[in-house]
Amino acid sequence: MTQQSRYQTSRALTKMSPNIWDVIVLLIVFGILAALAWGAARMALPYKVGESIEITLDPWALPGYAISSVLRMFIAMFFSLLVTFTIAPLAAKNRHAEKFLLPLIDVLQSIPVLGMLSITVVGFISLFPNSLLGPECAAVFAIFTSQVWNMILSLYQSLRTVPHDLQEVCKMYHLSGWQKFWKVEVPHGMQALIWNTMVSMSAGWFFVVLSEAIEVSKQQITLPGLGSYIYVAMREANLVAQCYAIIAMLIVILLYDQLIFRPLLSWADKFKAEIDDEEEIYESWFLTILTKTRLVRTIEFLFSIVCDWFINGYKKFTPRKTIDLSPQTQTAINETTILFWNVFLIAGIALSAIALVVLIQKEIAISEIIHVFYLGFLTALKVFTLIIIASLIWIPVGVWVGLRPKITSYVQPLIQILAAFPANLFYPLVVYMIIEYNLNHNIWTMPLMILGTQWYILFNVISGTARIPKDVRLAAKNFGVKGTLWWRKIVLPGIFPNYITGAMAAAGGCWNASIVAEYVEWGDQTIISTGIGQYITLYTQEGDFPRIALGIGVMCIYVLFFTRILWQRLYQFASERFTMDT
Repeated sequence: MTQQSRYQTSRALTKMSPNIWDVIVLLIVFGILAALAWGAARMALPYKVGESIEITLDPWALPGYAISSVLRMFIAMFFSLLVTFTIAPLAAKNRHAEKFLLPLIDVLQSIPVLGMLSITVVGFISLFPNSLLGPECAAVFAIFTSQVWNMILSLYQSLRTVPHDLQEVCKMYHLSGWQKFWKVEVPHGMQALIWNTMVSMSAGWFFVVLSEAIEVSKQQITLPGLGSYIYVAMREANLVAQCYAIIAMLIVILLYDQLIFRPLLSWADKFKAEIDDEEEIYESWFLTILTKTRLVRTIEFLFSIVCDWFINGYKKFTPRKTIDLSPQTQTAINETTILFWNVFLIAGIALSAIALVVLIQKEIAISEIIHVFYLGFLTALKVFTLIIIASLIWIPVGVWVGLRPKITSYVQPLIQILAAFPANLFYPLVVYMIIEYNLNHNIWTMPLMILGTQWYILFNVISGTARIPKDVRLAAKNFGVKGTLWWRKIVLPGIFPNYITGAMAAAGGCWNASIVAEYVEWGDQTIISTGIGQYITLYTQEGDFPRIALGIGVMCIYVLFFTRILWQRLYQFASERFTMDT
C-alpha cells in the first residue's frame, strides 16, 4: 500500500469515526429513549377495573408523571401524522371524498372527549383485559382526537392552495401525482403543518386532564400523569400542587420545543418559496449540534437514498399505464361517482338518525329532546360569539407579528406555552370571581371555552401572514397602499385560507371545551352554566348512555349544520379566490 493510499484510508476512517458531538447527541438520544422505554413499560402493568391507582401530590413524582404524559402525547402525534397524510390528500384531490370528509372531520373534532372515552374505554379494556394497556389506549385515542383534525385541515388547505406557478413547474418536469405530492405539495405546506402540529401538541394538554382521569359510569380510572396530578390537585383544592404542575409543564414544553419543534422549524426554512435576506431564520442549537456529528451525516446520506427510491425509484420497476376514456365515458363515471357519494351520505345520516332514535325513544321524552336542542342552540351562540371576539383580537395581533419575523421567533414559544395550559388551571380564579362578585355563570364561564382554542386562530394568521409574497408587500408599499385598502387587497386575501383553517379548528375546539367550561368543579364548589356541554358532562358522570348519545347527537347535528352552511363554503371560496402566487 502506497503512502498516498494509506493517507486516504486514514482520512476516510477519521471522517467515519465519532467525534465529541456524536457523544453529546448519543447521550441526549439515549437519555430520551431510556425515559420513553421506562414510560412504555409502565403502560403495560397488570390492572383490573375497579382497582385504585394512587396519585400522589409529591412534587418528586412529577418527572415520572411528565414522562408518562409526554409518551401518550407523542404516540397520539405519530398516529395523527399518519392519518393526516392519508386523509388530507384524499379530501384535497377528490371532490367527492371532500364532500364527505370535511363535514365528518368537523363533526368528529367537536365530539367531546368525554363522549369519546365513554364509547372507547370499554372496548379498549375488553381488548386488553387485566392490563393497564386498555385504559392507556383509551387515553391515547382521546388525545389523538384532540390533535389530528387541525393537522388534517392544515395540510388540506395547503394542498388546495398550491400556487399556479408551482403547478406549472410540475407539468414542465412531467412529475407524476406521487412525485408532485412529495416534491412540491408537501414542501409547500410543510411550514403550516409544523405550526399546526405545534399548536395541536399544545392544545392536547387541554385534554390531558380528561384523558388521564377517566370518569365514566361512576367508575374512576386515574392513569399516572400530569393530567391526573392536576385532577387530584383540583379535587383537593391544592393551589401549591397546581403551581408544581405548572412548573413541570413549562419545563416539558420548553424541552420538546428546543429538541423537536425548533429544529423542525429551522429545517423547514429550506422549503420557503422565496428567498428573503431580511427575513429571520429560525435557529436551533440542537440542530447545529446535529449537523456537526459524523453519525448524523452518515444517517442523512442513507436516508436520502431511501427517500429517493420512495419518491422516484418505483418508476424504474413499474411501467406507467394510461387509459384513454372518451368524454362521454368520463362524464358517466363522474355522474355515477356523485350518485354513489350522495346515496352513501344519505344512507349514513339516515342510519345514524335511526340508531339514535331507537336508543333514546324508550327512556327520553320528546320534551327533553326539544330542551336538549335548546341547550345546543345556546352553546352554538356562545361558540359563534367567541369566534368573532377571538378573531377581532387575534387577527390584527397575528398580522403584526407575522410581518415581523424577528418577533415571530420569540412569540412562537410563548404561544406554545399559553396554548398548553389547561383551562382547569384557571378554575380557582373563575370560581372565586363568580362567587365573590355574584357574576352570571353563563357569561363568565364562556372564556374557558376559548382559552385553549383561540391559539389556532393566532398561529394560522401568523403563518398566513408570513407566506404573503415579499414582492406583493413591496409593490403595495411602493404604490402607497395603506389603511383599509391595504387590509382588503393585501392582508385579508393573503391570510384568509389560513384563517379559515384556524377558525374552523377553534370552533370545533370550543364545542369540545364546553364540556369542562359549562360544568366547573373546584373542591366542593360546582358552577353550572346552561348549555349542551353541562348536559353531556352530567350524564357522563352518571353513566346514562341514552342521554349521552342524545347530547352528542344533537351537538353533531349543530356542527354539521354550521359546516355545510358556513365552513365548507368559506373553504371553497378561499381556495378559488385567494390562492396567491409566489
